[in-house]
Amino acid sequence: MAELNNMNIVPNATTVPGTTVENLKAAVMGETGATTKYTAYAAAADAQGFGQIGRLFRAAAAAEKIHIEMEAKLVEEVEPDYVRPTAEAPESLTTDVNLIDAILGEIYETCDMYPTFIKAAEAEGNAAAVKVFTRAKLAEAYHAERYLDAYNTIDRLNDDKYYVCPVCGYIEKGTPDPDGRCPICGAPTKRFMEF
Repeated sequence: MAELNNMNIVPNATTVPGTTVENLKAAVMGETGATTKYTAYAAAADAQGFGQIGRLFRAAAAAEKIHIEMEAKLVEEVEPDYVRPTAEAPESLTTDVNLIDAILGEIYETCDMYPTFIKAAEAEGNAAAVKVFTRAKLAEAYHAERYLDAYNTIDRLNDDKYYVCPVCGYIEKGTPDPDGRCPICGAPTKRFMEF
């Protein structure tokens, strides 16, 4: 992967790194919570008449599951008896507030958690973890962008669908180029999942 210029950690970061295995477990826990939250937010958006935003939350939940699989697989290579965590669904509020909560979570992962975990994995020489964390970090930035777009256009939504890369969890709004590739991992867009 080429050198990236958006991998710095924000000042006053709150993530305290552990070992790479500990960081992978923390990431799995965080992504599990996000999956549960986004599933609840999707149901709330549907009930509140925001079907397109419901699709976005379902796409994001699917993307977070991809991150869980990537990260948990690396943990299970070291700890075959690793038990994946579960999470309780949070209280869901109005769709606009749920979008803000989602944006904040994705921004935290993009500029605090994942860059911290990447630096720790680099220090340990764990190239597989660096790759997994980097893919997740880059996808989370796109998730934040999709949520911000939905927030800014909540009163003028359209019928655009969302498409999720099955390899890295990148989300595209609108029909992707059928001959295109994921901007993060290079997977063919014809393999993307539609929401």
